[in-house]
Amino acid sequence: MSSMQADSSTNVTFVRPAAFFINGFFNMSRAKYYYVFLSLVYVVTVLGNSFIMCIIYLARRLHTAKYIAVFHLALSDLCGSSALIPKVIDTFLFGHQVVSYEACLSNMFFVYHFMNMQSLTLIVLAYDRLVAICFPLRYHAIVTKPAMFLIIGMMWIFSVTYLSVLVGFVNTLSFCRSVVINSYFCDQGLIYRLACNENYLNVLMGKISFGLLMCTPLILIIISYFCISLALLKIAHGADRIKAIKTCTSHLMLVAILYLPVLSNNIAAATTPIHPNIRLINNSLTQTIPPMLNPIIYTLKTEEVMQSIKELRSVSEPRTLSGRVWEPNAKKLYLL
Repeated sequence: MSSMQADSSTNVTFVRPAAFFINGFFNMSRAKYYYVFLSLVYVVTVLGNSFIMCIIYLARRLHTAKYIAVFHLALSDLCGSSALIPKVIDTFLFGHQVVSYEACLSNMFFVYHFMNMQSLTLIVLAYDRLVAICFPLRYHAIVTKPAMFLIIGMMWIFSVTYLSVLVGFVNTLSFCRSVVINSYFCDQGLIYRLACNENYLNVLMGKISFGLLMCTPLILIIISYFCISLALLKIAHGADRIKAIKTCTSHLMLVAILYLPVLSNNIAAATTPIHPNIRLINNSLTQTIPPMLNPIIYTLKTEEVMQSIKELRSVSEPRTLSGRVWEPNAKKLYLL
């Protein structure tokens, strides 16, 4: 009898809400203009990443292991922005701030998963540059297409498994205080603070996530570039050294754009009090601006991509001959 009472009391105290309320900005009268800005960011992100994926798919010279990783980065950027920005626009521009419990956990999973994919893909690109500069004669034997697909597949398995555990721990929480999330999406770090039962595992997972998914990739990238720097010092000719450095510039810019804002936000939050609206703006820009800039950087700063664009453009244009246009599939010559 006593065990039945304990079970019933457990059932009473464990509360799983039907929905959460996404609060967004605090008393910000012109917040809608910011959400319109995010919608423009999303349009540029979709166009830019779709463009870079099409170029890699169409240009045969880019069908290499390195550009498999670049394609995956563009895909992760596109999917990550699609998991976040349209939902933010629907939530705040159209007033759908009440989000069902299941939809909230799903949103959390996909936002974190594609952020994780972006971070892990930058490690893969750092590994590619490490092998290319430190072991140039063995590069094509080490960095192969099957190896790259295997690495990306392992990244997906790791991320899906880890984040399924993280979301599963959130699902064990009981919410009997509040269901108002003071953020622009279903943030795990804010949701577990709303729980009224023991949330030690969720706190631990939050700390592990920051260390494992953000700090560890950055440390590995720094170590790889330290090794690259040592290899560059051994290159005798200055022209060869500059050429090798140019192959790393686009990747270094991507690393700086992704990691520096995240670390700055976390350091600032830990050391100084920040207004909630400033925190929301900083975090949202950190999640949305890098996916928009990545394809622009790879298009403008990578010589192979620019050359492939020129080649594809020349193929699509009609050929000229003595002031006339010749169309390969036509039997006539047309005067210009």
